[in-house]
Amino acid sequence: MNFSVKVADASHLKYAQAISDEIYLSAQERHTGIAKRTPEYLSEKILAGKSVIALDENGEFAGFSYIESWGGKHYVANSGLIVAHRYRGMGLSRLIKEQTFILSRQLFPHAKIFSITTGGAVMRLNYEFGFRPVPFSELTTDPEFWKGCEGCRNYDILLRNNQERCICTGLLYDPDDRITIKTPEK
Repeated sequence: MNFSVKVADASHLKYAQAISDEIYLSAQERHTGIAKRTPEYLSEKILAGKSVIALDENGEFAGFSYIESWGGKHYVANSGLIVAHRYRGMGLSRLIKEQTFILSRQLFPHAKIFSITTGGAVMRLNYEFGFRPVPFSELTTDPEFWKGCEGCRNYDILLRNNQERCICTGLLYDPDDRITIKTPEK
């Protein structure tokens, strides 16, 4: 199946409810920490040019992701990666993640990009894009970001740990990280 994966625009507002529903269903099925997102919130991301949408050959919603900047635009969160049930297992999440990463780098070229997730598939994708696991203390300290976790079933765990630990894994891409491996001299 062929998919169109691109930055969402006003023509995609009609999918906001379906995206919100898919996020909610996925959280219920997986019993994981996926925060609820309202259609209104998702519409804001679409209109701001801060989201990526995937459509199938017939123009039906297939997947979505969005970005948000934090801490004076020094951090960008890649969030809400979702693939509709009938399109899972087709490699679509990789295409969406790739476009979300490109959008993040275009809009915020010097920002650190982060993601928090409980999903193994998202972790693997993030590793492939150069993200590394980090403690939450290396992520944004912006209270508005952490407020977004309120819709997650594990929010109480985050609160109990002073926003330092949760079930999610924090992953960070720092454009300034350069790893050079030197061969030891003999």
